[in-house]
Amino acid sequence: MSVRSRDVAIAVGLDVVATLVFVLIGRGTHNADPTLVGLAAAWWPFLAALALGWVVTLAWRRPFGPVWPGLGLWLITVAGGMLFRTLSGQGTALAFVIVATLSLGILLTGWRGIAVLIRRRSSLTHAPSA
Repeated sequence: MSVRSRDVAIAVGLDVVATLVFVLIGRGTHNADPTLVGLAAAWWPFLAALALGWVVTLAWRRPFGPVWPGLGLWLITVAGGMLFRTLSGQGTALAFVIVATLSLGILLTGWRGIAVLIRRRSSLTHAPSA
């Protein structure tokens, strides 16, 4: 696996985990059905929207970008997740939309911001001295 392919795989994996963390915390907060079927029913709308976001933003071109594709992925994941929830008969109460927007924003752009800082710091410490 090339470095570039590895970066994309890592970014996709972190995005998938971010959406899963969001769903697990929400379900835990509301004492939701603890089965895998219940988890899948709550997770798939956001996972599908995330996949759509990767295609729309061309995220593989710059997988660690906090602004682009980070902001685009965040907005598409929230909007698409709510649309898919509505189409599947799941709730989209205003409070849920607000919490989802804030949570997914922190999760999907937050890890990217941390990655940029780590890479920047790493490149400074590994730079050849003059």
